[in-house]
Amino acid sequence: MSAHNKAGLDALLTPEESVVVLIDHQPFQFANLNSHEPTMIVNNVVGLAKVAKAYGVPTILTTVLAERGGRLIQGVQDVFPDQEPIDRTLINTWQDERVVDAVRATGRKKLILAGLWTEICLAMPAIQAAGEGFEVYAVTDASGGVSAEAHDMAVRRMVQAGVVPITWLAVMAEWQRDWAREETITGAIEVQAQHGGASGVAFAWEMQLLADRDRNAA
Repeated sequence: MSAHNKAGLDALLTPEESVVVLIDHQPFQFANLNSHEPTMIVNNVVGLAKVAKAYGVPTILTTVLAERGGRLIQGVQDVFPDQEPIDRTLINTWQDERVVDAVRATGRKKLILAGLWTEICLAMPAIQAAGEGFEVYAVTDASGGVSAEAHDMAVRRMVQAGVVPITWLAVMAEWQRDWAREETITGAIEVQAQHGGASGVAFAWEMQLLADRDRNAA
């Protein structure tokens, strides 16, 4: 079980300490996704991928038996067009040495995971990595299970193992931390506008009001 502090400022995410692994967001996995509306998971995992790229966070893509289960969904692949997903046969991603080696090569210990399905492809590596000294965060709204119960039980089990549940917008907020961080704010706002649901709509409205005010002032 992870022994890392779960409270205090150090428990929050920073881009410099984080590494992301996106696990098996493939057509076959989506076909039996029943815990969430599938289009919501697509939106959220693409948003998470874009945020990771905007903040320069190393991101590892994985698939399982892609020849039969389908390639990684295009929305995620388009964020990292030159990266070939690690395709494996092992159900547990963390038992594939290529994935573990890629994570360890970053030198980062805050491991952020999202995957399909929650109860298998997310829970298994999350629990194992937590036991091996990583501080593991499971992005629950960029993941999903075969039923609401399966997703919920998996999240509960991961929490018992020391894994921290989090949502993709919370990941972005912790990485940004300060709206005065101008070097990343443009990317954060762009992703939120595209994938932030009502928040994105509200932001577009705010920009419209500001533009109208500037025109009227002129």
